[in-house]
Amino acid sequence: MASYLKHFLSDKIQFPVLIIHYWASFSEMTELLSYTACRQLSQMLLAILFFHSSEYFLAIAFHGRSSVTLKSLLISKHYVLAMIFSFLEYAIEIVLFPELKEQWLISDLGLALIVIGEIIRKMAIITAGQSFTHLIRVYHDEHHELITHGIYRFIRHPGYCGFLIWSVGTQIMLCNPISTIAFAAVVWNFFAKRIPYEEYFLRQFFGAQYEEYAEQVVSGVPFVN
Repeated sequence: MASYLKHFLSDKIQFPVLIIHYWASFSEMTELLSYTACRQLSQMLLAILFFHSSEYFLAIAFHGRSSVTLKSLLISKHYVLAMIFSFLEYAIEIVLFPELKEQWLISDLGLALIVIGEIIRKMAIITAGQSFTHLIRVYHDEHHELITHGIYRFIRHPGYCGFLIWSVGTQIMLCNPISTIAFAAVVWNFFAKRIPYEEYFLRQFFGAQYEEYAEQVVSGVPFVN
């Protein structure tokens, strides 16, 4: 009887202790997830907000309000779907693999790439001025010049280069392995098709001048000449 009572009381004492232990562990994990998610998602949202709003206002500054539409925000259906996928991946992984999101060296590298990508792209827009448009020009107009100075001395398409770095950087910053690969592949493929199409018209507009420029300066997108 004494032995049974001792065993019963021992179980009674251990059970709430176990509850307290697991509750404390859960609280610590929740607090950790809260900090991680808050930091990474706030950085992501700020990066998106700054990128698109600055694109829009720079377009207005160089082309005038009447010539700019909401297309200058660069938000397409495919872009929205890609971002939704990346947020879904983040939500699933932070619950199932929280340690994956705690790779702060990788996350900070992604943040650095976001900043670098932004700088390169905005330098491209500011340097080109009225010659920079979000849509490919298929007709030559008086404001369209071949820009070969500034950042264009080193990269033919710094705007594309900057966006590629920025977009991949957002996913590295979130520690999203699947979206990092997917964004890199999709954005690269998009520019790999867009650059030859755009350069067809640039060769029509500027002839030998552009041919010489293209031979001397890299495109800015890997493996796209």
